[in-house]
Amino acid sequence: MNLVDFIISLGIFIFTLSLVIKKPKGIQIGYSASIGAIITVLAGFTTFVDFLNVVSIVWNATLTFVSVVIIALVFDEAGVFEYLATKILNYSGGSGKRLFILVILVGSFISAFFANDGTALVLTPVIVALLYRIGLDKKAIFAYIMAVGFIADSASIPFLVSNLVNIIAATYFGIDFFPYMEVMIVPDLVSIIASLLFLLIYFRKSIPVKIPIKVEFKNEDIKDPVIFKLFFPVIISLVVLYSVGGIYNIPVSIVAMPAAVFMLLLARKNRKIDYVKPVKEAPWQIILFSLGMYIVVYALATNGMVFYMAKAVGYFQSFPFGMNFVMTGFLFALTASIMNNLPSVLLGDLTLQHLHISGIILLTNAIGNDIGPKFTPIGSLATLVWLYMLDRKAKIKINTIEYMKLGLIVGIPVLFITLMTLYVESIIVL
Repeated sequence: MNLVDFIISLGIFIFTLSLVIKKPKGIQIGYSASIGAIITVLAGFTTFVDFLNVVSIVWNATLTFVSVVIIALVFDEAGVFEYLATKILNYSGGSGKRLFILVILVGSFISAFFANDGTALVLTPVIVALLYRIGLDKKAIFAYIMAVGFIADSASIPFLVSNLVNIIAATYFGIDFFPYMEVMIVPDLVSIIASLLFLLIYFRKSIPVKIPIKVEFKNEDIKDPVIFKLFFPVIISLVVLYSVGGIYNIPVSIVAMPAAVFMLLLARKNRKIDYVKPVKEAPWQIILFSLGMYIVVYALATNGMVFYMAKAVGYFQSFPFGMNFVMTGFLFALTASIMNNLPSVLLGDLTLQHLHISGIILLTNAIGNDIGPKFTPIGSLATLVWLYMLDRKAKIKINTIEYMKLGLIVGIPVLFITLMTLYVESIIVL
């Protein structure tokens, strides 16, 4: 390992990440990552073979992610998520605590099937508008929106499509949709329950005892009845097709992309909703971001970062009573919170491959990079999207200290319990 090359590649990574976070002169994240990638190439740290390796790692995950978000945005245009939000408000029976629980459960559902960014993009503005509409104070609104932001990531564990990092963490080692789901459903349920309990405790003084409940959802609020009725059939069909595709080694993007195109064509045919808007609002920058940032991280990894990570992870493997799972997962969570979970999950893959580790413990990379981003505001793109949506649509700014306080107090125990659940599963499977 060349120490000078490691320091230079680390400097390029830090520079690139600072561009992504600070967005000088409004530069979008995809272009920021591309600048870092170009510098990496010019510095001689990336070869054409490295570029092809990166493309082979990210293409399936990135295209799946964009497709799933487009599907979610089409359903949002049709009025599906506003309907769900209104229903949970009325089902709350006027109880602030029950509404809090229902918001978390709906957020978990959306994250599972439409990815964590789907929750950030479609549920956040709907919930905020609904809470303002019923006249809750800022303290109460803060509790509900922070719960949505937290659960978007902590409930994005169950399926490959629930989080971009799941696809990268699993498919890198040949783990397909159904085998992944079979293992991760239980940790996801545990994560949701733990998140719910700790969030209730954390916000116990902010959640109102009683809330107004009668908010009507009129038939005219359903903008496209055909698409509205397809919500659950589409979800069921996608899960079945993802599972069948896994049996035949069909990438999940080959299922998700045609589904997104179908939804857009149906919206265009019906002409009830703006079918162009979901395309415009889709996170296209994620394609450039994934490719660019991964080129930067790949150079950092091959110039020494994997060496240091492997020393730590290798040391953890001797720990007893599931602490090998916990420490490995927390290391990946730490890197995610510092450098964002997309570059972190690639580092995790390369580290685990370097050590020739196999078995269920590989999925600590997914869990660590799903929940770890809650420790800091830069941990995941879903969080960045969520913060952007709050600022743009509700004029709500989240203080970094407040965010990290919640993330650490709630996130650490949730991550620990979820990783221990994965460890227990590994014993049962063996």
